[in-house]
Amino acid sequence: MLRSTGVMKAFILFLGVGMALGSLYTDPDSCRGRCEEPYSHEDECHCDADCQSRNSCCWDYLEHCGAGEEAVHRRAEEHFSSSHDAISDEELLHVSEQLYGADHNKAQPNDIAINPQHRAAPDQTGLQKDLSPEPLYAYVNEKLFSKPTYASFIRLLDNYQRATGREEEVTAEELQEQNVFLQEVMKTELMKKLFAFLHKKNRYGSEEEFLQDLKEMWFGLYSRGDGEKDSSGFEHVFSGEIKKGKVSGFHNWIRFYLLEKQGLVNYFSHNFDGPWDAYPDVLGLQFSWDGFYKEVGSAFIGCSPEFEFGIYTLCFIARPGRACHLSLGGHGVSIQTYTWTKSTYGHGKKYIATAYIISP
Repeated sequence: MLRSTGVMKAFILFLGVGMALGSLYTDPDSCRGRCEEPYSHEDECHCDADCQSRNSCCWDYLEHCGAGEEAVHRRAEEHFSSSHDAISDEELLHVSEQLYGADHNKAQPNDIAINPQHRAAPDQTGLQKDLSPEPLYAYVNEKLFSKPTYASFIRLLDNYQRATGREEEVTAEELQEQNVFLQEVMKTELMKKLFAFLHKKNRYGSEEEFLQDLKEMWFGLYSRGDGEKDSSGFEHVFSGEIKKGKVSGFHNWIRFYLLEKQGLVNYFSHNFDGPWDAYPDVLGLQFSWDGFYKEVGSAFIGCSPEFEFGIYTLCFIARPGRACHLSLGGHGVSIQTYTWTKSTYGHGKKYIATAYIISP
């Protein structure tokens, strides 16, 4: 890791138009859109040619991937159920390195200095004890925040009330802020590379479709409480929520820094420190947010908003509900995403429930 003087550490810490059935995502318990996807022992069930001999096929394997005329017709309807359109593990490693290299707005080595202090053992993460007396962030060059994607991202963070079970009221101004953020990230090379990859894989037919689906999957509201539209993927992952007296979500370094600066976040310890010597890096950490505790959190540190937004989108589309194995700067990292299963949008498409880095 890059280090500053003393004990401080410089952390260099992401449908086809009118797809009739909305089958954009490779659901973990179905073969819809997964025919001939490479075998992985981590998957709940499988859709490759050998799954029948292993007795591990998904329940609808024959319906979607069988050799009969009906299955062939269904694959044609789904647009991306062929082996050519399946997203392989090797392709994920390759495209994630491309996105990593395209993060031109990331922090530079002298832009961030953190002080990780105490490293918690596995049996210490639940203690809810502050084992690090100093703040996590010793320095952040806030000139970063004037960049368009940062500035538009930060304007979104005060649009949410954090308690689940309370209806979110979205104003016209807040809707416009969502649009501006999406427009700014789509101007970046990183998001254009992501779109090009997903377009090649027949997930989207145009940037406009991609943009509209990003807005729905990330900002569309659904209920984590008693029927109120109180949550969204963006709120949960980037802004953070409070549910049943605990911090839920909240995986963004910028949000953490801004709240720590205000005295609303208290850093307790870390349980994982990534191997990167360039931005972004990864930290697993424990903290309290205005008195509510996060036992095991994780975040990219020092990345641009478009990097985190893009990486999570990639994994949500390619491996929802499953570990998504990527390569960043020659080092492996795994992302976990989940779909929201209790409601959908469009023709059965899924909202993002959560996305986060899996730290050992």
